[in-house]
Amino acid sequence: MKPMAFELGDSSPAPAPVAMLTVAAVARRLGVAPATLRTWDRRYGLGPSEHTSGAHRRYGPSDLARLEAMRRLTRAGVAPAEAARVATASVTAAATAPLPGAPDGPRGVSAALAADRRGVLGADPAAVVASDFAAAGARPGGGRVIAMPSGSAAARGLGRAAMALDSAAATTIVGDALTSSGMVWTWEQVVMPVLEGIGRRWEATGDGIEVEHLLSECVIWAIGRTRPVVEHPVNARPVLLAAAEDELHTLPLFALSGALAERRISSRVLGARLPAAALADAVRRSGPAAVLIWSQQPTTADPRAIDTLPSLRPAPTVVVAGPGWAHPPTGTVMATDLTHAADLIAVAVGA
Repeated sequence: MKPMAFELGDSSPAPAPVAMLTVAAVARRLGVAPATLRTWDRRYGLGPSEHTSGAHRRYGPSDLARLEAMRRLTRAGVAPAEAARVATASVTAAATAPLPGAPDGPRGVSAALAADRRGVLGADPAAVVASDFAAAGARPGGGRVIAMPSGSAAARGLGRAAMALDSAAATTIVGDALTSSGMVWTWEQVVMPVLEGIGRRWEATGDGIEVEHLLSECVIWAIGRTRPVVEHPVNARPVLLAAAEDELHTLPLFALSGALAERRISSRVLGARLPAAALADAVRRSGPAAVLIWSQQPTTADPRAIDTLPSLRPAPTVVVAGPGWAHPPTGTVMATDLTHAADLIAVAVGA
């Protein structure tokens, strides 16, 4: 049965007016700064298209649809200029596509938005981005990418952002994952696949050190912004997290600190290249319940750092972690991954 068409001059009620939104309202809805919307308008033409006499221009449904697509794409690591092109094209394609079971012809932006709410926005982020590219007749990816055959959608987006040296997008992706899924999942499913991909790329080409450095800074920044404040820790004695002497890699220490904070365990990150004597002094002065020493390379995994630790009563649990340690030195236990390290420390502090 064909849908009923209204003739001109019929008595049907007039359609409800379409809501028009201000810059501030759209910024709140998308979770971006008003300045970002103005930049997208100035650089890419994604501004409001409607205005009334004597009033500021307002964003309509088609404007909002373009901005939502723009936000999805940029958060997935697509370059802003390409994201703007795809967002504009995908919304145009969606607005002119026929509705299922309806005659061919434009279906209108409102219907396109309704379909978007029903399906795309609740889908996997990778599917959302792929749908935007498909509607625009384009393909995602291309250029310099990190190979991650089994990476999550968030990991693939983070990889694209890292390779583009887009620190804002990388920080946002990691921060969103931390807020929604916690430290362990974010580390294992989002951050580690990208770091491993960068490592493989470096081994094959010698390129990517700047990508690793930028990504590490973004992850540390995101952890700092989202890590719970442990106002009433379960541990009365401190937990010390340190990199081995001459070890520059500290990112895993910040990840562990975040995972411990989620368990209400406070910890102190002592940083990179901590001399063995300095670690011994910190242990002597603080009387920790647990000490973790991270080593990324075998050349920095020096058991003598363990030998210099002072004898305390009660003695702290000494944990070694990282691929640099071939086996745990005498008097220590080895953590195999982030969860295991957090578990060992939780037992040490009695949590």
